[in-house]
Amino acid sequence: MTFFQTLDRQGKAGIGLLILLGLMALSAPLLFAGDPLAIAGEPLIRPFTNYAHWLGTDRLGRDVLAGLFHGARTTLLVALSSAAAALIAGSLIGTLAGFLGGFADNVLMRITEAFQTVPGFLLALAMINVLGPSIPTLIIAISIGSWTQAARVTRAEVLSLRERDFVAAARTLGQGPFSIAFREILPNAFGPAASLAAVSVAAAILIEASLAFLGFGDPNSVTWGTMIAEGRSVLRSAPYLSIIPGLALVVTVLAVHLTGQALTRRPSSERERSNV
Repeated sequence: MTFFQTLDRQGKAGIGLLILLGLMALSAPLLFAGDPLAIAGEPLIRPFTNYAHWLGTDRLGRDVLAGLFHGARTTLLVALSSAAAALIAGSLIGTLAGFLGGFADNVLMRITEAFQTVPGFLLALAMINVLGPSIPTLIIAISIGSWTQAARVTRAEVLSLRERDFVAAARTLGQGPFSIAFREILPNAFGPAASLAAVSVAAAILIEASLAFLGFGDPNSVTWGTMIAEGRSVLRSAPYLSIIPGLALVVTVLAVHLTGQALTRRPSSERERSNV
């Protein structure tokens, strides 16, 4: 039985939508070569009224469909990169805290709690104000604000694993503490933390869109948040300028949520089948 066949309908729908979004991002430079911020035609062409601009143009005459495709690239790049960075950083810190214990555990957990007291969005906003808006800054800012949950989950797993027989066997074989922590314990503790990936990706998508909507996105990149913000000034006369990228955001977050829920349910269903 293949991996796709083990998923339920919601999981298959979520993965199908993510594949579609990935294809949009990859094909953007091929289907819409050139600068998506360049003027492409007359301003405020309505959707499906001009074959050259299927989804119309914005108030400056930029192609909405080109922006939608290139916005998918920016959204997925920021979301996946920041979620991966947060997951890796949180797993490493959680492993150190759980394995070393004592003073190191107290210090690392107090730092984690300090970061948890500051909302991730406000922390990202402050960093962008200091460092300036850019894609790398967005990735760093979002990941710094979202690593704490992975750290706490990994620490809890490490605390339950560090006294297991395979860890004692590794000590008997003469492995050093860091080798045991990162080669023996972390791979076994990484699964529960990885289950947070869907939540991290969805949160990163919304934070990036919110920052871009407020004018703190990369000015040289097209994002769905900036497209929604651009449509505010002509919301009554051209609501499609905000509705189209808004729907893209909703579909993307929904796809990530459905995929994450399906992957979370999948291990339990496999165990149930194995016990039958």
